[in-house]
Formats: sequence, C-alpha cells, structure tokens
Amino acid sequence: MIVRSMDEVNDTDADIKTENWRSRRIVLAKEKVGFSFHETVLYAGTESTFWYANHIELVHCIEGEAELTNEETGEKHIITPGTLYLLNGHEKHTVRPKTDFRVLCVFNPRSPAVRSTTRTACTRWSSRRTSTPSPQARKARRERGPEFRAPLSRSQG
Repeated sequence: MIVRSMDEVNDTDADIKTENWRSRRIVLAKEKVGFSFHETVLYAGTESTFWYANHIELVHCIEGEAELTNEETGEKHIITPGTLYLLNGHEKHTVRPKTDFRVLCVFNPRSPAVRSTTRTACTRWSSRRTSTPSPQARKARRERGPEFRAPLSRSQG
C-alpha cells in the first residue's frame, strides 16, 4: 500500500514547474502499478499545446475553467469542474485556462521516472513546438475509428 501526501511531493523532483503550469507527479513508474497519476495546475491566461505519442491521458477538472482545442479537428470544448476528457487517440491539443485550472491526470502506460528538466519523457510540447503523430499513433487512431473520439463535454463553436 502506498500512502502519500502532497507535502511529500512538493518541491521535489516530482514537482515540475514551468511558466505555464505546475505538475505534481504523485504516482510514477517506480511504483510499478501500470499507470501514473498527477495533479496539474495550468495558469490563467496561458496557452499550452500537448501531444503524447506513447500515452493515453485522462484529465478530470476539479477547479477552474479552460478552453480545450483538438488541434487535429479544430473542435473546441469548455472544461469546468466535474468534466473530464480522454485523449484516447493521441490527439494534439491546446489548453487555454480562463482561470487557474486544476486537473487530476492519469497516464497509461505510466510516465517514466521524473527528470529534472521541464520536458518529460512523455513528449509534452509547448505551443512553440510542432510535431506530427507517429505512424503507430496514426494507425491506432484509424483502427479505433471516429466513434472513440467523441467529445466528452459540450462543444463550443
């Protein structure tokens, strides 16, 4: 059994801080449980673009409000407390918090051990960087079909 308080994570290598966000990685690969769990706060007025080539991510909002844009389709969603989104097709996406936006994130497979830099091994891209999905990600997305990428929140046009 693992019992961990946020005080044990704060200001350690598992507490990653950037200009746009802070992510406290609570459960990581070293725990060998098959997933990782993070609490992340994205700061109001910022814009961050992410793409995970090798991970599925579930994000559950517990505080704040943000606009989520699927960069592949252009779909926009407003995410508020109680709303979640699942990036089951390795979608490149942009988050624009209107207020400080606190989310709980689950990654599968788990995120590797924490690195001391702000770029993690799970390929997190800032809005200044661009990339295209890997051939494996494109194939997986085609095999799953569009019905698995249905929005989980109300759409905003």
